[in-house]
Amino acid sequence: MSDPALRPARREDLTGLPAEVAPRLLGAHLTTVVDGETVVARLTEVEAYHGRGTGTVVDLGSHARMGRTARNATMWGEPGHLYVYLSHGIHSCVNVVCGPEGVAGGILLRAAEIVAGADAAARRRPAARTPRDLARGPGRLGDAVGLRHPVHDGIDAITGEPWHGAVARLELRADPPADIATGPRVGVAGEAGTNLFPWRFWIAGDPTVSAFRWVRGAAEAAGVKDGTPSVLD
Repeated sequence: MSDPALRPARREDLTGLPAEVAPRLLGAHLTTVVDGETVVARLTEVEAYHGRGTGTVVDLGSHARMGRTARNATMWGEPGHLYVYLSHGIHSCVNVVCGPEGVAGGILLRAAEIVAGADAAARRRPAARTPRDLARGPGRLGDAVGLRHPVHDGIDAITGEPWHGAVARLELRADPPADIATGPRVGVAGEAGTNLFPWRFWIAGDPTVSAFRWVRGAAEAAGVKDGTPSVLD
């Protein structure tokens, strides 16, 4: 039975700047069908990334900061497609493309609660010790929902059309959660990983939200001496 609090996402829902759209994805459901197995992930943590020429602030943490490349081409396309990239040569990470077509923007799906298809997610994530760890972090989320780089890069989560044996559908909440927290992004170097870019959004208190950590240059740029972020995690 469908959840009456959810509705299928439309392209027009995703045409704003990533930092504006990102909070609306919290509580949304991403449903994937890969190899005949369905997994539903309730999104609990996301991060916004702007591309070159997107908005008024240069985002040096974005894959599209220097313009269009073969790697980031999906980010410049139609909103609602999923940009699936490879991190550290291992992890497939999933982003929702947003902004007008031809203007790069993406929202990284950092964490989720698996609300259906936990058995399939657990087979894909054998290292997960508890259900909360199945999609706690962007690489884990990509594994749990079964989307892989490069084969699933560009899959359309609006139409749900099959793409190389997979289907993805995005459903938004009619009313996003009220308890949204925001702070610096995780794993982003320099000023782009500080409070100057409070473009990480999460559902406060949700146990599936990933842990915050500073990376090279970000703590120094933020003036942090003890490694403790200035926002709650």
